Amino acid sequence: MSQNDEPRWPSADEDGSSGDGGATARLPHAKADPGATDALPVPNVTAPQTNLTPEDGAGSWFRPVVAPEPLPAPGTPPPATPPAAPRRPRDLADRLGHTSDPGPAEQAAQRRPEQEPPGKSEENTQQLPVRPATPWVPIERATPFAEEPGPRASQPSGSSRPPGPQSSAAQSSNPQQSQQSQQSRPEPSPARQREAEDAAAEADTVWAQRVDLRETPGERHPAEATEYLRGLPPEPPRGAVPPPASSATLARPMRIGPGGEQAPAEATTGAEAAGEPAAVPPPEPPSPEQAAAAEPPRKRRRGLLIGALVVVVLLVAAGVTATRPSIANRFGFPWAPNAPKAAMPEPAVAKAALRGPSTSGAAPTPEAIQSALAGPAGSAALGTLTGSVIDPATGTVLWDRNSGQPLTPASTTKVLTVAAALLALGHEKQLSTKIVQGAEPGTVILVAGGDVTLTTLPLGTDSPLYPGAAHVDDLVAQVKKVAGNDVKKVQVDLNAFKGPATAPGWDPTDAPSTFAAQVAPVMADGGRTDPKNDLAMRTANPATALTQLIAQKLSASAGGPATAPADAKVLAEVKSAPLTELTYDLLQLSDNLLADAVARQVAIEKGTEPSFSGAAAATLKVLQEHGFDTTGVQLSDNSGLSVQNKIPAKLLAQVLTRAAEPDGKNPDTAKLRPLLTGLPVAGGSGTLAGRYGKPDSAKGKGWVRAKTGTLSEVNTLAGYVLDADGRVLVFALMSKGSDDKPGKAALDVVAATLRTCGCH
Repeated sequence: MSQNDEPRWPSADEDGSSGDGGATARLPHAKADPGATDALPVPNVTAPQTNLTPEDGAGSWFRPVVAPEPLPAPGTPPPATPPAAPRRPRDLADRLGHTSDPGPAEQAAQRRPEQEPPGKSEENTQQLPVRPATPWVPIERATPFAEEPGPRASQPSGSSRPPGPQSSAAQSSNPQQSQQSQQSRPEPSPARQREAEDAAAEADTVWAQRVDLRETPGERHPAEATEYLRGLPPEPPRGAVPPPASSATLARPMRIGPGGEQAPAEATTGAEAAGEPAAVPPPEPPSPEQAAAAEPPRKRRRGLLIGALVVVVLLVAAGVTATRPSIANRFGFPWAPNAPKAAMPEPAVAKAALRGPSTSGAAPTPEAIQSALAGPAGSAALGTLTGSVIDPATGTVLWDRNSGQPLTPASTTKVLTVAAALLALGHEKQLSTKIVQGAEPGTVILVAGGDVTLTTLPLGTDSPLYPGAAHVDDLVAQVKKVAGNDVKKVQVDLNAFKGPATAPGWDPTDAPSTFAAQVAPVMADGGRTDPKNDLAMRTANPATALTQLIAQKLSASAGGPATAPADAKVLAEVKSAPLTELTYDLLQLSDNLLADAVARQVAIEKGTEPSFSGAAAATLKVLQEHGFDTTGVQLSDNSGLSVQNKIPAKLLAQVLTRAAEPDGKNPDTAKLRPLLTGLPVAGGSGTLAGRYGKPDSAKGKGWVRAKTGTLSEVNTLAGYVLDADGRVLVFALMSKGSDDKPGKAALDVVAATLRTCGCH
């Protein structure tokens, strides 16, 4: 309820409920002259005028048109209030006030003065009659209306708020005072009593209810009601619970005696005694069960129906999905197509094993091979072509063209170099490099052991050219660990190799170049300036360059060549990768320097001079010892860079055939197997990576494995291939007088033809 709904009486004669935010106006006290009112107008209730119409104020609270009723004797209980007349139906517009602009008649009624014109009332100091049975009705306020244009009703002087039902009801709310005042005040008229009953019946209406104190049957005066409510505090928001009234919200009612004296009236609210009103607890929010119960049944049924439909749809979708073969197979449903129809068998033990080439099927015949190669081998791009094709399973020569004629082999010479090293040296042989104590204090000697694959890359970084190579930093670290900073000079011992640094038949521009360097028993990265680039330029004197690098890392100076004492203390030692890996590298990269270095190891093993000539002699000696015919062979180096080398295709084919023979047929086969694995793959690795891309040779891509050889007007190719029946065929092809690219392409077509041939 509003703060104005409960009267609280101030301690002084001030009105604290005015609409100006708490400002009050003093009520005038009675003068010594009982007949004077000091500008406090008191309605004249003893001089009614019966000739007034309702518009003139007839029937109002202040000017009744009936004679005062006699007052009951003291002590007589108030008469019972007759039952209230039935309430007339009132629409929302009546209860909330007019919502549209009033018409001319209504505007005229709203602008009627509150007081009667002069001459229509008489002054009288008789006490106002109080209805004993009418409770005080709190005024429910509507939202303040905008001020109506036109003159407003004048208010009595000396009053801070207009007379209205609140003050009148407050004066008549105390039963004791009512009984005392009934002796001097007349009884209210029936019209006024009915009006009070209507006000009491509407006391519990909504906040927007408006009480019209001048209501007459069939007529309302909303503008006048608004005038009565202008001084009230602002209305709280719709739906909010109003706070309890405070003592400063309402003026204290005053009792006016017959002689004009004024005294505070005791406060009551209806039949209740005055006092602080009981606090109205705020409404509690409904519980979830109450909210669910308050929900219309139709919505709940609708929600249940929708939920049931969703469940049905999901079940149908799940059933349809589960019937799909892929879903059923994945989750192993009993109706899955792949569901086992019987008990699972016991797991079988599987052993992975490489299957070797076929040796039991139909063997190719020489006639079929010759017929297949007639066209490719007759290409003019090949110049003078010699060659041989052999079935290693049977040793049968399937195709031969002047294979005994020695021709310049170029890099296919490395086939003989690797074969001799694998046959003469152990597969696990490693090349050693040492640093020993020199004869003079502070001097160390780098002792070369023939390893040209040392890498300058940091420790932990493998060489891309020579995987597994030893690191120069490892040597330096070992020396520092033993000698500390006492090393002042670094010398090099190159006695492992003998003879000239270049071979007969080399072009003066071959060393240094991108494919060769001066042969020395020790160097870093094959003498390349870039340890990661195979085609990088080589240094002119790779052994000297390595000595200077080690001296720099030891904060020492580089000295000249020296010979290490036989019993010198070893300060550091590193070793190369095994021989099988070295031979793989030299075949894949066609590394000329590494090939000649490996051949020197064969010479050392066979007791010949570790030089170009000694290595060549040792190579032929080893091949002869293992039954190969070396007739017509001439070797100036073991790399094939020399144009003076001469090798017949027949010898190359025989060495490869021995490496490809079935196991157990010859003891040398197992030693020569790494020769086959080191050969480049057509279109895949090494010097064959960029070949076999043309349509007429693409059939051999991935199947042909061979060593290439290229010099001016020389193209060679020696290797093996699986034919259409899965049998191994070994071939050696040597071309003389052919151009570089056309000659290579023609040789690739010949090898690819062997791949597609059943030839039986």
